Amino acid sequence: MSLISELTGYLANGAIRTLESVRDGFGAPENDPPPTTPSTIIYEGGKVRLRHYAARGVIQHHTPLLLVYALIKRPFILDLQPGRSVIEALINQGFDVYMIDWIPPAARDDWRGFDAYVNRDVANAARAVKIHYGADQISVLGYCFGALLTLMYTALHPREVKNLITFTIPFDMSVRELPMTQMMDSMSSQAAEMVTAIYGNVPAWMINSGFQAIAPIHHLLDKYVGLYRNSARPGYGEMFELFERWMSSDVPLAGQIFREVTSLGRENKLYRNEMMVGGRHVDVKSIACPLLNVVAELDDVVHPKASLPLIDFVSSPDRRNLTFPTGHIGAAVSAQSHQKLWPEVARWLAEHD
Repeated sequence: MSLISELTGYLANGAIRTLESVRDGFGAPENDPPPTTPSTIIYEGGKVRLRHYAARGVIQHHTPLLLVYALIKRPFILDLQPGRSVIEALINQGFDVYMIDWIPPAARDDWRGFDAYVNRDVANAARAVKIHYGADQISVLGYCFGALLTLMYTALHPREVKNLITFTIPFDMSVRELPMTQMMDSMSSQAAEMVTAIYGNVPAWMINSGFQAIAPIHHLLDKYVGLYRNSARPGYGEMFELFERWMSSDVPLAGQIFREVTSLGRENKLYRNEMMVGGRHVDVKSIACPLLNVVAELDDVVHPKASLPLIDFVSSPDRRNLTFPTGHIGAAVSAQSHQKLWPEVARWLAEHD
């Protein structure tokens, strides 16, 4: 079979998967693939389903770790496949890992903004982790949008957090060098109000369409050419299918937080130290715990320049940027990241345990 005919088949299958996602509601939790790592649900409340992954191995660390992923896709990208699972890598290093498995907002949840997600959901999850593990403080790792939530949580509740890891965080939103941030310029407050007035919450299909619109066509072709070239590698086809499944796992975004995110992006409120959540000032300078800021040098979603300045805004005496030559998603799933990046993150956590 020729390259062109195989690529045509791959593209057709991708289109079918997208249509199936539209039909099935995109990222409904019941559509998740079977997990790589077993977990126990220890708490459920608000929009949080809190999963516990027990530590393995001889070394058992004292401080539990709470993972906070983005709100707009399902988190199984962090537990995709044996050997390509962030959660598996961390528990194998002796850490008890807890992850917020976000419950998609229903129509009645359109009022939920940063106050609800940070001061209620993340705060309640952190409290549940401390009670379950018997700890006074926790370590927190936030990924992308989840990193924004954890940064705000740590600034507003600094005594609860022992260590903070921010992963590909969009902190300085004045950086406009990627299609994702350029798209934010076109989302005026009037447009955000119109979207939420019509739909209440931003529909999953609209979020998916936004991501598809900013992905250059050569990236799409490169993806399927890569599948063709690596199709004979053991496990590659399965990995590709799981990744494609995750790419169509978008979930709705609550109307209020959508309006607040677009405002945050336009006005760069965190960087300008003007962010308010629940009537309280989110002062990043109040963060004094150790901070590891992980920056993906090849990130095509959050530009490295948007992440790097964070360490200059906190008051932590122990803070540093950890840069790594990977992309936004590659940080979670690439073989190189699992060989080098995540062991470095685990070492940092162990040193600060």
